[in-house]
Amino acid sequence: MREKIILGIDPGTTIMGYGLIKILNNEMSFMLLNELNLKKLNDHYLKLNHIFNRTVEIIDNYNPDEIAIEAPFFGKNVQSMLKLGRAQGVAMAAGLSRQIPITEYSPKKIKMSITGNGNASKEQVAKMLKNILSFDEMPKNLDSTDGLAAAVCHHFNKKNHINNDTKFSSWKSYVEQNPKKTSF
Repeated sequence: MREKIILGIDPGTTIMGYGLIKILNNEMSFMLLNELNLKKLNDHYLKLNHIFNRTVEIIDNYNPDEIAIEAPFFGKNVQSMLKLGRAQGVAMAAGLSRQIPITEYSPKKIKMSITGNGNASKEQVAKMLKNILSFDEMPKNLDSTDGLAAAVCHHFNKKNHINNDTKFSSWKSYVEQNPKKTSF
C-alpha cells in the first residue's frame, strides 16, 4: 500500500507550529515536529512572506499528500484574529500553490480527536501526542504539537470516514447513507 504524509499546521504570526506524520497501511508514525519563530520580524507583511516561503519549503522537502490546518478561533481582539487569519491564508496559499488538498479543523475538534475533550489544554494535547506517536522530547513551545495535532486529527477523521461536509435531513437519511456505522 502507498504511504501518505500529512502536514499539520498551527498558524500564527509569532510562532507557526507544524508537524508531519506518515501513514502506511493505516498505521501512523511520527516524522517531524518543529516551529517557525517569527518574533524577530517586526513587519507583519514580512512575517506573512516568511510563512509562505517556509511552508513551500516544508512542502518541497517532505512532499505531503494532504495538509490539515487549525482554523482561527474567535477571540475578543479583532486585530489579532485578522492577523491570524492572514497567517492561515498564506499557509493555505502555499499548499494550494503545490496543489495539495487542505482541510481545516477547529481547535475544539482537534483537541477532541486527540484527547476526547474539546476543552483540553495544550499540555494535555502534547502529552497525549507523545504517548500516541512516541516522540523523544516535548518541544519548548507547544505550537509545534498543536500543528502535529492537526495532522493526527486529520488522520483520525479520514480513518473513521468522518465527513463534516455531509448534512443529513433526518436520522433515517443518516442510517441509509451509513449502514456500516449503524448496524449491530
